[in-house]
Amino acid sequence: MNAQLVAQLRAAMRDGRLAAGERLPGSRALAALLGVSRTVVTEAYEQLYAEGWLEGRHGSGTYVTDGVAPVPLPKPIVDQAVYRTSVPGMLDLRAGVSWVGALDTPAWRRAWRIASGMPPQERQEPHGMAELRVALADYTRRSRGVSCPAEGLLVTRGATSGLDLLAATVLRPGDRVGVEEPGWPRAWTVLAGRGAVPVPCPVDEHGLVVDGLPDDLRLIYTTPSHQFPLGGVLPVRRRQALLAWARRTGALVVEDDYDGEFRYDVGPLPALYGLDPDVVVYLGTTAKILTADMGVGWLVGRPDLVAAIASRREELNDRTAVVPQHALRLLLERGDLDRYVRRMRGEYARRREAVVGALDGLPLQGDTAGLHLVVAVPGAVADRVVDAAAERGVLVETLDRCHRGPGGPFTGLVIGYGSAPGLADLRWGCGLVRDLVLENR
Repeated sequence: MNAQLVAQLRAAMRDGRLAAGERLPGSRALAALLGVSRTVVTEAYEQLYAEGWLEGRHGSGTYVTDGVAPVPLPKPIVDQAVYRTSVPGMLDLRAGVSWVGALDTPAWRRAWRIASGMPPQERQEPHGMAELRVALADYTRRSRGVSCPAEGLLVTRGATSGLDLLAATVLRPGDRVGVEEPGWPRAWTVLAGRGAVPVPCPVDEHGLVVDGLPDDLRLIYTTPSHQFPLGGVLPVRRRQALLAWARRTGALVVEDDYDGEFRYDVGPLPALYGLDPDVVVYLGTTAKILTADMGVGWLVGRPDLVAAIASRREELNDRTAVVPQHALRLLLERGDLDRYVRRMRGEYARRREAVVGALDGLPLQGDTAGLHLVVAVPGAVADRVVDAAAERGVLVETLDRCHRGPGGPFTGLVIGYGSAPGLADLRWGCGLVRDLVLENR
């Protein structure tokens, strides 16, 4: 019943029967009108809030979000140079983006309103705001099993910023650094930009292959909780072997925990950092749990290493904007972030279920966590599907951008389900992808 009501309300907003800015009945009134329980209406409204169709106005009620209007089917766009950027009207199923439609809540607006009224600081602490560091240390302990003193945590501008600051502090030109292959392309770019020599380190369906790692690496960048892009979870034995390798060689292990809060088969797995804080540097970010536009992340490591990074940061005149720091602190201290993450874990689980259902029959990888999965198909098939999907209004990517060398054992499509407007859009877009894969095999 809940799903039917959601679909009916969404359809009414899509075709203009419910106009932008129009007030909806209260949950009790609508339940009485339809002859259903109030819980059915409340849950339907919550789903549409999460998808961005509805918004609440303090003391006034529930409204159709401003700007929502009847949208025609997207027109085909065939120019590759055009469709590989963000195109209005295209359904974007590329990885790496969270759903921001659910952020417009009273808690979110209150945090930014209070933060923007804070007086500016004459001199910014290179570690980040002390109050935020305390709140983040508590959050990472509760959510990711990362226990650290406040002096072991540095507020950054995101995971990329944290990796860059670490590289600027510990690397010398010509140092060899390990990067997962396939892996996050930006890690390679950041490390090479600091004069290091990135070394591709193979992964399999479980994550980083530890056996055979070179002994001359200064550090290795890895995503053990949800390998990007393949989605593997690094097993305990490999984690132990990786830390033993780091101890033996003197290398640092850089753990990017970009979406570790979102897991759907079991509860979120503890971070690698907790097994050996002396050799692991942990990177966290608000990019997936909130939005990349917030521009706040955190780096956790040995206090002496974090102090050295903070000193180097001052030399580089790098800083994190104060207003977002205040806003995040308020969201953490009031428990709003925890509630939002729990809510979005349910939302992304529903999205993941819709995507897996729409891709029924295709070989999938990495579908138990995060905001994306991989459809394992031959490279030539993946290329044809990307082009054909774009002509029909759907943006997807291949695994090619995650490879540094030619070819590789893994080929396929990366499907992101974080930024799509809603479940119906995901089912339609992924159903189209499925049909195109079957046609092009």
